[in-house]
Amino acid sequence: MSFCQTTPRIIAPKKVLEKFQHVTINGGIEFDDPCRVARIAWAYREVVRRSIKYLFEGKSVEELVKALYNILPNYIYLETALKQARTIVEGLLEKEVETGRVIHAEIKRMWFANRGNKFDGGNRNIRIHVRENHVVVKIRDPWGGWLEGRAFFGERYIPLLKELEELAGRREESYGVVISFREHPRIHVQIPLHLYLKHFSTPKPPGYGLVAGFDLNSDRINVIVIDRSGNIVSLKTLWFSEATRPGFPREKAGYLRLNALGQAIKYVARIGADYVAFENLYEVKRKRFTENPTANRKISKFAKRQLLLHGILRSLREGLHVVLVDPRGTTNSKEHDEVMKRHGLDRHTASAYLVALRALSKVDINQHKHT
Repeated sequence: MSFCQTTPRIIAPKKVLEKFQHVTINGGIEFDDPCRVARIAWAYREVVRRSIKYLFEGKSVEELVKALYNILPNYIYLETALKQARTIVEGLLEKEVETGRVIHAEIKRMWFANRGNKFDGGNRNIRIHVRENHVVVKIRDPWGGWLEGRAFFGERYIPLLKELEELAGRREESYGVVISFREHPRIHVQIPLHLYLKHFSTPKPPGYGLVAGFDLNSDRINVIVIDRSGNIVSLKTLWFSEATRPGFPREKAGYLRLNALGQAIKYVARIGADYVAFENLYEVKRKRFTENPTANRKISKFAKRQLLLHGILRSLREGLHVVLVDPRGTTNSKEHDEVMKRHGLDRHTASAYLVALRALSKVDINQHKHT
């Protein structure tokens, strides 16, 4: 029996695929001159704060650059800050539409970032240089010179970062960097997705052309596996009801959900699935609330997009292809009711079935056969 391995990929609209070009890895960082680094972070935050106000006033990017260059005298830092401010404004406007009231942003924490550019050695203002067990980080000071720091990542990331540095040196890849100061200084490096998967995905031979559909909820994950004819092969529900109890620690709840999702993805890979399918939450503009206050509390505290992102990356690492499908009608529709009756499924498993069925129409099952 021989197998043909395939590179895992994401099947989704082009606009959504743009969100998955990079994976962020995180590490700690120490600075030789923390005061000068703090000055950059303060200026960057001030630019974001003022940009939000100016964008609401209708000022153009050109006007903002002229008005704020004296605060942060570096065009690339400035450009990155303005882009982040624009993203924040877009999010605020969405919330205003959703709630019907004016939403204000409070920017308290300090941070700074710089976008990548492969023609600038990977990143013009924040560069990484890999050593045996740590990474030297060089930071351009907008007021002159360079600052240096030492970043510490897990040992498993060193080969990945070393290859990224080499590719950036040849002008083949770039990487964005964020320096944050939540509790301790942290560094966040954006790695090209294909490079991340090269180092961390598990080579997987083709399975049986099966598709697994997932329905992600605040207290459970429902997964169903179907064959190319839409027949049910397997179904499973992983519960974590305690995660929705009042007073239950949010971080612990997040861990339970991520752990359960990881188990479910390993399960479908083990039984021969080639594809996993999720609702494309990037097409959902707002959370759907109910008349039940308890249910609304669960919904408001449930970071579903974060869980989806974890599911996508975990699936790719397992060698599975990911399909994102249109979520409309997967929860409440005539088709949903018919699936429940025909297959004797509860409403959450029926949602998972519809997700899998929609994914089935988007993939080429014939390329995933045992030979």
